Amino acid sequence: MALCNGDAKMMNKVFGGTVHKKDVREDGVFSITLDNTCSLFRGLQKEEIVLLTHGDSVDKVADGFKNVAQSGNIIAGIANESKKMYGVQFHPEVGLTVNGKVILKNFLYDIAGCTGTFTVENRQLACIRDIKEKVGSSKVLVLLSGGVDSTVCTALLNRALNQDQVIAVHIDNGFMRKRESQSVEEALKKLGIQVKVVNAAHSFYNGTTTLPISDEDRTPRKRISKTLNMTTSPEEKRKIIGDTFVKIANEVIGEMNLKPEEVFLAQGTLRPDLIESASLVASGKAEVIKTHHNDTELIRKLREEGRVIEPLKDFHKDEVRVLGRELGLPEELVSRHPFPGPGLAIRVICAEEPYVCKDFPETNNILKIVADFSASVKKPHTLLQRVKSCTTEEDQEKLMQITSLHSLNAFLLPIKNVGVQGDCRSYSYVCGISSKDAPHWESLMFLARLIPRMCHNINRVVYVFGPPVKEPPTDVTPTFLTTGVLSTLRQADFEAHNILRESGYAGKISQMPVILTPLHFDRDPLQKQPSCQRSVVIRTFITSDFMTGIAATPGNEIPQEVVLKMVTEIKKIPGISRVMYDLTSKPPGTTEWE
Repeated sequence: MALCNGDAKMMNKVFGGTVHKKDVREDGVFSITLDNTCSLFRGLQKEEIVLLTHGDSVDKVADGFKNVAQSGNIIAGIANESKKMYGVQFHPEVGLTVNGKVILKNFLYDIAGCTGTFTVENRQLACIRDIKEKVGSSKVLVLLSGGVDSTVCTALLNRALNQDQVIAVHIDNGFMRKRESQSVEEALKKLGIQVKVVNAAHSFYNGTTTLPISDEDRTPRKRISKTLNMTTSPEEKRKIIGDTFVKIANEVIGEMNLKPEEVFLAQGTLRPDLIESASLVASGKAEVIKTHHNDTELIRKLREEGRVIEPLKDFHKDEVRVLGRELGLPEELVSRHPFPGPGLAIRVICAEEPYVCKDFPETNNILKIVADFSASVKKPHTLLQRVKSCTTEEDQEKLMQITSLHSLNAFLLPIKNVGVQGDCRSYSYVCGISSKDAPHWESLMFLARLIPRMCHNINRVVYVFGPPVKEPPTDVTPTFLTTGVLSTLRQADFEAHNILRESGYAGKISQMPVILTPLHFDRDPLQKQPSCQRSVVIRTFITSDFMTGIAATPGNEIPQEVVLKMVTEIKKIPGISRVMYDLTSKPPGTTEWE
């Protein structure tokens, strides 16, 4: 009895079927057809909305199995009812698969015969028991950001251990939001948690780490990274920040006349953190999407030494919130928007030079065809055929309708961002869209789903507010993690979140990263004006599981006037060129841009 969740290919191949790579790849939300007489799909409609992310596809179905789900011409599910074996090529475990819980319930209760007697309270007791067994009479230093994960972790430690065993430390890394550290300290004191606040901004700005390199003989060696305030690599940023947290924690332990080897380090690490970082704790086969600050090489070394306590490592964000309520934490803290450990550092897109590869001109031409599809079909072009081969007739009809009604232009922006395509890390382009008319958000959301499906070198699609972009930027404003750059982003973040709170819609949005990009629009190329301004992106995100999610559609999940007010206020900040709105779902984009 088995459910091969999210990967029917492996099961099919093991039992004698074949798998191969097709020209068309599916990353995103699609409607598929189901055989709802199959036990796995009992109670579902014949058409269901699911999340598909894969590069390879089932070709020949294995003997004894039958095709029970289809996405266009691609097999999306196989079943051998007599052996109670099922494989699905989509993800029933995520919120973007509308009836995924029904599928899992069918498998767990009706097929596998499980019972639902294991509760969050059971898990809480198991966490407390594990903490007591591992820590004994030793001390634990817990790094507290003030977010739900680290606060729930601290509440568990306080429930399991004596108060004098728990050392709670909030490290201000210099990348916090406006007045964040002060409000974190006040909120934790109200909970009865005495927290030591350490200002370590200088140590982080100048922090380094060791990174692996190999010589011609493939002998592993190490190199020292650039300092954090000089690096443009998102992976290096994350690793430096994670390792610096550990170094500062060890300094705090030393100041208290304790020995680091005798003190455990506690973190609010969640399972998705470990999966995205490809940690062996979660999976030995996963691709690194991004290294989380709580899973760097230094943390892994401490973990091997048995010095790390991570009571939430098997939890997801929604489960942690339920656990927080069980522990009696206040709702305003439990429901708080997540804020990443590296803070604003991964919300500044650092760059010294534009990202323009050989595929830049061709991709730009494809985007021109898409944005003016109704006119393009009258002028045959080899790239037009490529667009048609990657889209259905229904897609093409919708494109005709949109481009007949709205005057749009689409173009590549010369910067990189992190995405996830085919379950693998992608680090590539952003597509910008601007329009003569007021934005028609449903049409823009459709284009944001379609474009990465056609162009796998595009992770993200943004709408650029303001007049049509006549000359997209082809260079960048040199940008690093300097205090001035961070101050600009901090103010933009403050304005946007203040407006969201005042609107009463903060509870409808799961998370809202605000990103600073090194892009200066509206420069006449003939005047050769240097790139010296930057642009801001508003990234609204709606999710139930924090593994996948969608952008909020203005006029639907968030009022358009709220978004426009954010744009107006952010534009007043000195040095801001334009404001953009991220339209992308996760996948192919990630929640954060880095």
